[in-house]
Amino acid sequence: MSAAQTSGGYQAEADAAAARGDLTEAARLLELALAEHADFAASLKLAGVRRALRQPRRALDAIHAALVHAPLDFVALAVRAGLLETLDPARAGEAWAEALAQRPDGDLPLGMAAAVTTGEALRDSWEAGREAKFVAAMAAAEATAGQDETWKLRRFRSNALRRTKVWHSKPTHYHYPGLTEREFHPRRYLPWLIEVEAATDAIRAEMQAALASQRAELVPYLQYEEHEALAQWRDLNRNPDWTALHLIRMGEEVSANARLCPQTMDLLKRLPQPQIPGASPNAMFSLLAPHTAIPPHVGVSNTRLVCHLPLVVPAGCWFRVGAETRTWNEGEAFVFDDTIEHEASNPSEQLRVVFIFDLWHPDLSSPEQAGIAAVIGSEVRSDNQL
Repeated sequence: MSAAQTSGGYQAEADAAAARGDLTEAARLLELALAEHADFAASLKLAGVRRALRQPRRALDAIHAALVHAPLDFVALAVRAGLLETLDPARAGEAWAEALAQRPDGDLPLGMAAAVTTGEALRDSWEAGREAKFVAAMAAAEATAGQDETWKLRRFRSNALRRTKVWHSKPTHYHYPGLTEREFHPRRYLPWLIEVEAATDAIRAEMQAALASQRAELVPYLQYEEHEALAQWRDLNRNPDWTALHLIRMGEEVSANARLCPQTMDLLKRLPQPQIPGASPNAMFSLLAPHTAIPPHVGVSNTRLVCHLPLVVPAGCWFRVGAETRTWNEGEAFVFDDTIEHEASNPSEQLRVVFIFDLWHPDLSSPEQAGIAAVIGSEVRSDNQL
């Protein structure tokens, strides 16, 4: 008979002893089972029996043995946290934070649900104390920090408190190494934003005139073949709820629209847009219909960033990139990395319009831009030959 079979026999006898109320014998048999073959189930059972016998220290030893085999098991972590409420209250909040991070979806058994409710309160109290400690520790540094430094210090604190997920650039096609990853890029690296914002009224007027013109070409923002591997977009493919009036599309000027927006086109010539035949630059007016949401998605290449200049923004419209959600404000431009997961929503009763264009990532040198353009351009030429 193998050690595992012997252990299984001891466990069966222990179950029977527990059923008849002989917890001391059940504990003895489980210890024998574990001496023959250490496993998660027997250790978890032993922890429960030791706790019922009011032997919390021995129960904690048993649950630590169980966690050796399954360190992320929610039940074992919750039992450990519950034991620490008695044995070491100062550590119970952190233990519950670790346990609750592994909580499975769905309803919990009634007995476990009550323990979890207590655990959530202990976790929240521990996290509040930890945050207060961090705020006090960082106060002197924040007092001398600039705006962007303050943002980074606060995000560092939020990440340490596990209140924000750490987001990374995940382009669908082209990832260039070593580029700064930021949801929204600081204005101090984008001095031309002032000129873009100053032109808001002129750009808005040209957009409105173009939309009113029968000569303008307004198309669904998304247009792709149904067989393509782009399920994230399926509900919006060829959908008129999200449309675009393109001025420049994949490096080609859309003359029917561009000639209606001369001031906007003149401004674009002064901006650091990528020049990649068949791919870039791109510039458009993006129109999002009432009660329409753009699902979470990522862009093609982290070598470019995207600028939004809000032109018509009803109340309630929002835009999320990574861990940061913003509302659009008319005339206030921002630049973001579209290879970090982002989404948008217009929950209002009115149309939302944003002017959108792409630009080189500011970390790229001229030789890097040239090399990137050569690679992406060669792909575009190859695709066009199919």
